[in-house]
Formats: sequence, structure tokens, C-alpha cells
Amino acid sequence: MLTSDDRKLLKIIAEDCRLGPEELSLQTGLSPEYIQKRIKDWEKEKVIVGYQPLINWERTGEEKVAALIEVRVLPQRGYGFDKIAKRLQKFPEIKSLMLMSGGYDLTLLIEGKTMQDVALFVAEKLAPLEHIQSTATHFVLRRYKQDGVELLGEEETLQRLVISP
Repeated sequence: MLTSDDRKLLKIIAEDCRLGPEELSLQTGLSPEYIQKRIKDWEKEKVIVGYQPLINWERTGEEKVAALIEVRVLPQRGYGFDKIAKRLQKFPEIKSLMLMSGGYDLTLLIEGKTMQDVALFVAEKLAPLEHIQSTATHFVLRRYKQDGVELLGEEETLQRLVISP
């Protein structure tokens, strides 16, 4: 069970994983040694599973297309959805994979270079898999906020063209 100090430490690490034990110590009042030990334990326990920056790819000029894919799955006896999820998480195109409640079972966040790449992934790799009943693909047109971080600055407003008759 997490203590309130542990929750505070994890929240600060989640906001900026570049901070070292000394900086984290200043913000939490915990010793750098304690912080190093907790981080090492959390990494071993898979509480902390990775460190990566949040990149706003729209500002890089890099061509990337993202899509949310709703997937209906026939659950397997004795495994539920876990067996198909373990198989799906091996695909590098799948950036996120979540079990959902509601009208579909799994949600996938897919990335590719083009819309055609994403469509081919769905048609050739995802839909033919055993136990996949149906898919629905929704292309991401623009990200405004991700992982709690606003991606558009105050100075950025979308200008719509005025169409006159």
C-alpha cells in the first residue's frame, strides 16, 4: 500500500521524470537514499514501467497518423480477454491497448505514417486474427491535450476560412 509520501513522490515523477533524487528530495522532504530505493523497488515491481518524454509530433513536421480502434472480441474460455490482449500487445503499431466496458471490448491506439498504413494494419493484421469479431476505426485529426498536458498554447487559435456566397 502506498503512503501519502509515496503518492506525492510518484506524482512528481509522473510530471517530470528527469528530476534526480536530490531535486525530488527538495520537493518531498524525503531523503535521496529513500527516493532511490523506492524508485528501484517500483521499477522491479512494475509500478514504474518506463520513462519517456511527451512529444507534440504536430510541431515536428513528422508525418504520423493515429487512430483509435474499437475491437469486439470473442473471449476465450479460461482466459477471458487476456490471451488476445497479450497477442495484440506484441504489434509495434499498437501504442496503447485497453479493456473497455460498453459496446466494444478493447480500444487500441495505433500509429502509422499514413492513413493507408493504419488501414492495412487493420485489414491485414488485426481483423483476420482468430476471436476478433469486428473493428471500428476512428482517425485522430488533432490532439489538444495528452496525458494531462495541453498541446496548444494560448496564442494558437484555429482560424476558419470565411465562405461567402
